[in-house]
Amino acid sequence: MLATKLYIPPLRPKVVLRPRLIERLNTGLQRRLTLISAPAGFGKTTLISEWLQTFRAGEGATERQGDKDVRQPLLPVAPPPAVAWLSLDPGDDDLIRFLTYLVMALQTVAANLGAELLGLLEAPQPPPAEALLTSLLNELTKLPNHVVLVLDDYHVLDGGGLLGAIDQALAFLLEHLPPQMHLVITTREDPHLPLARLRARGQLTELRAADLRFTADEAAEFLNQVMGLRLSAAHIAALEERTEGWIVGLQLAALSMQDHQDVPGFIQAFAGDHRYIVDYLVEEVLQRQPEQVRSFLLQTAILDQLSGGLCDAVTGQRDGGARLEALQRGNFFVVPLDDKRQWYRYHHLFAEVLHAHLRVEQPDQISALHRRASAWYEQHGLLTDTIRHALAAEDFAHVADLIEQAVPAMRRSRQEVTLLGWLKALPDEVVYNRPVLSVHYAGTLLQSGELQGVEARLRDAERWLDAGAEIDEPPHSDFSVSAPTSAHSVASSNEGSRPSTETNPAQSRRMVVLDAEQFRRLPGWIAIYRAGQALVRGDVPGTLHYARRALDLVPEDELLGRGAAGALLGLAYWTSGDLEAAYRTYTDGIASVQRAGHISDAIGSAIALADIRIAQGRLREAMHIYERALQLAIAQGTPKLRGTADMYVGMSELHREHNDLPAAMQHLLRSKDQGEHTGFPQNAYRWRVAMARIRQAQGDLAGALDLLQEAEPLYVSDFFPNVRPIAASKARVWIAQGRLGEAFGWAREQSLSADDDLSYLHEFEHITLARLLLAQYQRDHAEHALLETMGLLARLRQAAEAGGRMGNVIESLLLQALAHQAQGDIPAALVLLERALMLAEPEGYVRLFVDEGEPLAQLLREAAAPSGRPAIMPGYTAKLLAAFEKQQTHASESPLPAAPTPTPFAAQPLIEPLSQRELEVLRLFKTELSGPEIAQQLVIGLSTVRTHTKSIFSKLTVND
Repeated sequence: MLATKLYIPPLRPKVVLRPRLIERLNTGLQRRLTLISAPAGFGKTTLISEWLQTFRAGEGATERQGDKDVRQPLLPVAPPPAVAWLSLDPGDDDLIRFLTYLVMALQTVAANLGAELLGLLEAPQPPPAEALLTSLLNELTKLPNHVVLVLDDYHVLDGGGLLGAIDQALAFLLEHLPPQMHLVITTREDPHLPLARLRARGQLTELRAADLRFTADEAAEFLNQVMGLRLSAAHIAALEERTEGWIVGLQLAALSMQDHQDVPGFIQAFAGDHRYIVDYLVEEVLQRQPEQVRSFLLQTAILDQLSGGLCDAVTGQRDGGARLEALQRGNFFVVPLDDKRQWYRYHHLFAEVLHAHLRVEQPDQISALHRRASAWYEQHGLLTDTIRHALAAEDFAHVADLIEQAVPAMRRSRQEVTLLGWLKALPDEVVYNRPVLSVHYAGTLLQSGELQGVEARLRDAERWLDAGAEIDEPPHSDFSVSAPTSAHSVASSNEGSRPSTETNPAQSRRMVVLDAEQFRRLPGWIAIYRAGQALVRGDVPGTLHYARRALDLVPEDELLGRGAAGALLGLAYWTSGDLEAAYRTYTDGIASVQRAGHISDAIGSAIALADIRIAQGRLREAMHIYERALQLAIAQGTPKLRGTADMYVGMSELHREHNDLPAAMQHLLRSKDQGEHTGFPQNAYRWRVAMARIRQAQGDLAGALDLLQEAEPLYVSDFFPNVRPIAASKARVWIAQGRLGEAFGWAREQSLSADDDLSYLHEFEHITLARLLLAQYQRDHAEHALLETMGLLARLRQAAEAGGRMGNVIESLLLQALAHQAQGDIPAALVLLERALMLAEPEGYVRLFVDEGEPLAQLLREAAAPSGRPAIMPGYTAKLLAAFEKQQTHASESPLPAAPTPTPFAAQPLIEPLSQRELEVLRLFKTELSGPEIAQQLVIGLSTVRTHTKSIFSKLTVND
């Protein structure tokens, strides 16, 4: 990331003051957006720089500008705003890169702002833009002073057409921008933002070409004072007329006229639109320069940013720094990018014309120039720019070398997105000759969630393994090795290879390998990636086959490879329901990963291990797993390792099950305070699911459903089995609400029936189906529903007991007890309840019982005081009954203040009453909280606040 993109371009020593425009910009500070939209060369960036300089002078202060004292218009806010600046370029036309730079710009005014968002952006599959920006907006609301954020040259972001991802993200940001924040956009064309709506609401200030054109007085000051000419009023008027006040046209004309003998003839020589003026005037300027200067300008046109050393490397000269300073002093379209005048850039329009001339005059030199730039960046350790220029030079072999060497470090820093972009830019034939790179390519695709192409890349590598080809040593290689001839192919049959006319690549091509040891270890990694590919596809037998093969192939001393294979084997056991084998194998695999130095992965493994123990009904051991992982994370110091936030979410779930709801909420808030950047990609999803379960325990079923709906689009598929799908969780809330029709709709969508073959992956869904059938019987007394329930629960309990999944065993027992109770068979119900109590008591289960509601409470009262037999586990039963009583007490107490005094429109009873959550939102409407602040107060998303608002307006018959 380039820090120079965050500097406000400094003003030249002499500049034309434009107080009429400064006043309009000052007035716009009280609105959300200032849009400066005009073609190239109208001084957009210069005007904003001049305006921002007035902030430093203070409100209405007098500034010395050249030989004038000028009092700038008053600012409407005090103290003067802080300024965050971002200069955009075409490389930023990617949502992740754009948001990263956006946060970096804001951090120049508030150091820790957006740290959570930056962490989320590092995930292989970041959450949606709205989810990303919500956390940022919440932080912006806490800024004590005003901030101006400038996005310069927004037009360079193509966005992929109408309403691209960046446009949508920026529109969301504008819609919810807090009052102390102001956005400024400079652009050559109007962005795809809701400008009409902002204009109608009085939230938009616009400056366009007609506003930015120099007036006659401004043109005179520019030509004679700034550019040092001595033109008559008539000549100035003629130039102003020819250029129509176009600033860059005047500047080019002034440069051309310096030392020109026939000024009147020159002024009459050009006319027409801006494109022709630029062509003519740049030609004039270039032809009037000494050959060394002209050559310097053309050759450095390939660079986005300029420094003395970089220019020297590209041009082969030694005076780059001095030449840049001279160009800047001569108003030669050179913009300084830092306060020390070490980095510059050309005015974009000037750079475009220079580059066009370079393509015409020296097309054969362009590739060499990019190669020199790439070499300079490589010497200075700037990998991204090194590869960018190497790609422009079509030096694909060198790019392949760079990527192959960078893969391990980039994997550790989770830069799969960038890595995949580079790999996709390489021609197939370059990757094809490099088996190590082919396997890295396959692994990067897999880790990025793209299965398409994984198998083809693995097969490319295997062809070289089977061919026994000789290795082609790169020039900088210091070893020689022959490819093994005995490597065995482990090709899968589920994906065809890419078309190839070669049966043996070694006969006509030479293989390139940078590291002989990596090449020798390829068979093991191919098997590892095939195991991962099979797991993502749900192919458990395939995962087991390839993971075991990988353990046979990977050397004992390769800890990371053996750990990865072992972990995949454990995950396959987990997916199949063999939890004890899963726990043992996954633990061993992650231990190897940790010894290999991947501490964050070791911390993240706690999520899987704890989930397995919870499924086995071993809650206390699950808590110890989270606590140990959290200690390991804290022991690493700062910055907090990824996975820290996930540990608090997991501990919250366990506290909730123990019915310690305050502790559960505290841990969720601790997780939020850590920031989502300290969580893995699933953290945003898991956090909302955990909060939904707390809401449900508090009796807020509508709030729970809202959170589950927010969580649903945030789910990120990974290698863990999705044993508690969000759709089934929503169905459980519908059942609790009595909305059986919607729950049956879910069952139909999933094609669930009581006669299905059972598997661990769908066990949660089938238990949910059993709940639904039981609820149907309790409501309608339909005998078929009860029979289906009893049969399904018996099979579910038997399968869960066989797999050691005691959590599901306890739940099945409770549902069986409730089914017998519904039939009036209390003795049979108590037998089942006693078995459930015996299994649950050692681990401290509470919510599993309390969440069943009053029917189970009645059964527990029977167990506590039965007639003619001893009480069943009286201590534990009393504890559970106390939890039921506490639940009922809380349910009878309204958590909301008294309803507000009715207004006339509420005189008639509502057709549909407001829900509890809608009443909470309505109460907060009366405060001064903004939308993001209301969302934060209620621990919901902005989109949910909007949904509740629309519902409230609809029920109250209020027109928006």
